[in-house]
Amino acid sequence: MAHDTSKQADGDAIDQNLKRVYDDLLSQEVPDRFKDLLAQLKAQDAPADETSGGEDE
Repeated sequence: MAHDTSKQADGDAIDQNLKRVYDDLLSQEVPDRFKDLLAQLKAQDAPADETSGGEDE
């Protein structure tokens, strides 16, 4: 039984650390390089949207 309790404690510690790391990651700002790439993709899609009339069918 002590072995199971130790495994549970280890699992709980891992869970807490993963949640902490994930929360830290979510609070970070999106890198400028990634924003630039998104802007480039959006610019490439813009001409396609204009040729279709911009309306949903």
